[in-house]
Amino acid sequence: MRFSSSLLGLAATASTATAAASAANSGIKGFNYGAFFLNQAAKQQADFAYEFNRAKNLPGTSGWTSARLYSMIQWGTASNVISAIPAAIETKTTLLLGLWVSGSDQAITNEIAALKAAISQYGSAFTDLVVGISVGSEDLYRDASGEVGIGPQKLIDCISQVRSAIAGTPLAGTPIGHVDTYDSFLNGTNRAVIDNIDWLGFDGYPYWEQTKPNSIGDATERFYDGFNKTLALAGNKPVYVTETGWPVSGKTNGAAVASPENARIYWQDIACSLVARGVNLWWYDLQESQWGQAEPDFGIYPAGDLNTVSPLYDLTCVSSAPPSRCGNSSSLTPRQ
Repeated sequence: MRFSSSLLGLAATASTATAAASAANSGIKGFNYGAFFLNQAAKQQADFAYEFNRAKNLPGTSGWTSARLYSMIQWGTASNVISAIPAAIETKTTLLLGLWVSGSDQAITNEIAALKAAISQYGSAFTDLVVGISVGSEDLYRDASGEVGIGPQKLIDCISQVRSAIAGTPLAGTPIGHVDTYDSFLNGTNRAVIDNIDWLGFDGYPYWEQTKPNSIGDATERFYDGFNKTLALAGNKPVYVTETGWPVSGKTNGAAVASPENARIYWQDIACSLVARGVNLWWYDLQESQWGQAEPDFGIYPAGDLNTVSPLYDLTCVSSAPPSRCGNSSSLTPRQ
């Protein structure tokens, strides 16, 4: 059946408005989960479920019941549904879906095929867990750095394809965003991307900002400087913190020293302050070293069985005074 372009435009506008309304920060807490181990072996359903269950039962904290994925595709396959989906259903873990769009035009095609297959195969047991969809991850940053990424117009096309793909499905109206570094969002050539998404995903790592003061004593200022700039750029659109953390081991980068002690400070200053403000947060990382040693290693847990090894630092949040300002478009003042 043919529809007039005006009707299609109205439908798209209504869907986008619904998505924007549902995109507001709601205090979601979770972790980032890769599709494979360091030895390149694909994670299976049991692996994801094991990690999700560990995250739900952390000593000193609670409520870490969400998973951010980078891809809808099972590692090592062309377009099979990632086994994190049945694991999330099994463990009642909410999902910030990710679609990997860099590399080739086929990437978004395969990702959408896997997304549609997941909707068809798992139905509402899957779709009811989805809190958002990220089209791409740091693609603009990599493209500007001469690495494998995509530019703003290609990214906007991918976003449009995803909106069309979920129209008429139970995921219609799901808020769609893009995850990138704050300097990528600040780049004027990328402004059109912000106009086409419902939320912005902020990746912030003071550890890597070696051209600026980035010791653990400077880390809170570094983080909130980038976060507040992203908030200002976002206008009325919410900003999620989709990646941040501090390494427990690795090389000194600028003035940033990797250690469990500094990771604990960073958790208290950043994770605890964001949780207190109800900002959606996906921390990096629950466990990075498994079947290999990450360099640097951002994992809360070291390599080994997650049910037998202990966290490398305390996850308790020590209370402090409420923030002086808070809101979607207002800058956030770091807790002291």
